[in-house]
Amino acid sequence: MIEQRAVTTEPGTQRALLSVRDLKVAFPSEAGRVDAVRGVSFDLHRGKTLGIVGESGSGKSVTSMAVMGLLPEYASVTGEILLDGKNLLDLDDRRMSKVRGQQIGMIFQDPLSSLTPIFSIGAQIVESLQIHQDISSAAAWKRAVELLDLVGIPNPDRRAKGFPHEFSGGMRQRAVIAMAIANDPDLIIADEPTTALDVTVQAQILEVLKTAQRETGAAVIMITHDLGVVAGSADDVMVMYAGRPVEHAGVDELFAQPRMPYTIGLMGAIPRLDDRDRDALTPVPGTPPLLVDLPDACPFAARCPAVEDACRAAEPPLLTIGGAGTGAAHSAACRRAEEIEDGAIAGKPIFPVPAAREDRVADVPREERPKVLELSGVTKTFPLTKGGLLKRKVGTVFAVNGIDLDIREGETLGLVGESGCGKTTTLLEIMGLKPPEQGSIAVCGQDTAGLKRKQDIRAVRRDMQMVFQDPMGALDPRMTVFDILAEPLRAAGERDKKVLGTKVAELMELVGLDPEHRDRFPSAFSGGQRQRIGIARALSTKPRLLVLDEPVSALDVSVQAGVINLLNDLKAELGLSYLFVAHDLSVVCHISDRVAVMYLGRIVEIGDTDAVFDNPRHPYTQALLSAIPLPDPVAERTRERVLLAGDLPSPTDETPGCRFVSRCPLHTTLSDPQKERCRGVTPLLTDRGDPDHRDACHFAGTTTSVDN
Repeated sequence: MIEQRAVTTEPGTQRALLSVRDLKVAFPSEAGRVDAVRGVSFDLHRGKTLGIVGESGSGKSVTSMAVMGLLPEYASVTGEILLDGKNLLDLDDRRMSKVRGQQIGMIFQDPLSSLTPIFSIGAQIVESLQIHQDISSAAAWKRAVELLDLVGIPNPDRRAKGFPHEFSGGMRQRAVIAMAIANDPDLIIADEPTTALDVTVQAQILEVLKTAQRETGAAVIMITHDLGVVAGSADDVMVMYAGRPVEHAGVDELFAQPRMPYTIGLMGAIPRLDDRDRDALTPVPGTPPLLVDLPDACPFAARCPAVEDACRAAEPPLLTIGGAGTGAAHSAACRRAEEIEDGAIAGKPIFPVPAAREDRVADVPREERPKVLELSGVTKTFPLTKGGLLKRKVGTVFAVNGIDLDIREGETLGLVGESGCGKTTTLLEIMGLKPPEQGSIAVCGQDTAGLKRKQDIRAVRRDMQMVFQDPMGALDPRMTVFDILAEPLRAAGERDKKVLGTKVAELMELVGLDPEHRDRFPSAFSGGQRQRIGIARALSTKPRLLVLDEPVSALDVSVQAGVINLLNDLKAELGLSYLFVAHDLSVVCHISDRVAVMYLGRIVEIGDTDAVFDNPRHPYTQALLSAIPLPDPVAERTRERVLLAGDLPSPTDETPGCRFVSRCPLHTTLSDPQKERCRGVTPLLTDRGDPDHRDACHFAGTTTSVDN
């Protein structure tokens, strides 16, 4: 039997920079006292990184806000937060403001809201320096430029004079990091610092954070929902659930041998870039409990497949399991932790992999399936104007610049690329059902240029439906679920209330919702349930093609897994086709049959998912794949990253040549004649002997595939 003992700090060890002991945070509410944080304890030493993970509402951000002293006055905070031996909870706001920025630096999730829009970036860094240091304006400005250079902003002396709206999202986050490390803090708290960023920018930001930590020697608290980010950057990991830690261990130990069913569920719910089997994910059933009047029981009991009667008798304490290994001692709040081995109890998986439904078109060769969507040479431009009352055209933005793709019946095409590459514009051109500026769009064999009558447009519209990124924003909050699902049926001519009731019930059952809840409003459902409602609405007209615009990016990882499984099951059962747009290539790899990579309005690589992901030819595809974090600490430490320098060039430039040349790592290794060809000749999609795998790179044959 594995030994369990109460968690203690071993005597004789070096004093931790930050020691949190029995931290509790509560808020008043109409429903009662909300216990947002319920007894968090941990130690963090200089130069180390603690990753805090968990679903929304688990208490991650509230814990960090308590450390920063940024909670509202009505919050009840008890316990100890010792920073270098000083209890921060004993400090008033005036003394705490001296700690913030000097000893503690904070990096928030949204960099734009962290910066003042009316002051230049340099002025804001200068202000943070002069508040905490006796330094002249000239010296502070020089230091601000040095900091911007350190975090990788090009032309820092010029960009320091720029305003936040003139920076891209990644550059704004770099500026926030520069501000956070301006006074060489002892502790840096990063709250979801990469959530809203492209994968290539995310990789750059994580590298900048590592550089900042090396320069300052600071300890780092990394708060994130992305276990891949934690695997690559953290030394220790603390998993939170219902306001308290439920597992805490060194990063290698936690990922190799998780001992808490909740942690095992989170790991099983993640689509992995290095998994080619594409088995169904293992979502954690149910939703987290409300943190009001929690019973004295394991808060995960209602969702845990390994629950026993004793789990509901009292809440289990966080106990150390066996030896510490490297990093923090391995502790878990689970009565059955000692029985768990490799995610199983007595050889039986805690979260068994759900059985996948049989795909009815899987055995039909692709070339024999009908096309449900075909784009040929599609182009969309926007005029760039200047002036107030009398506007004049000064240029053209090439949002989509001659793309070709097709989707067959029962097939999913993943469309990926950085923000600004033209993905959303492509979707709008498809959904608009209008003739494009150039080229052609055909839906289920019907050319949109030939749709003149409303009846024809409605007929094609029924064959193609869309699921949006934000499920709450896509649903009318004043309508019940019944009315939301019945609306497109009524638009199609159905008026019989009994038939409508039957069809709505069938739709809800199809997407895993209880038909008894049809009279509820969207606000009464969770995020994952709202997305299922959106999918059910899209299926109401029995379409052949679903256009999915980031359908899981706003969901927790456990909820995301359920929606991904649902989409795969619906495709197999109904023979649906998907155009799936996402920035998370792990999700795209798991759900897509084929993938198209876009860069500045053009497709630079397209082909079978396994072919593209196993043998990426274009340097841009290689960079995208290398930027995706893997939930495997050993693999993350040994991977070779392809970091792109700079931001996207202007989409108004239509001069011949490769648009990727200014950021291409391959370009620097070529001979002068080869470089000249890249700069002067626009590369076309070439199959290189494989008709189903094409790339737009002159010298793709000389690239080295990324080791995934």
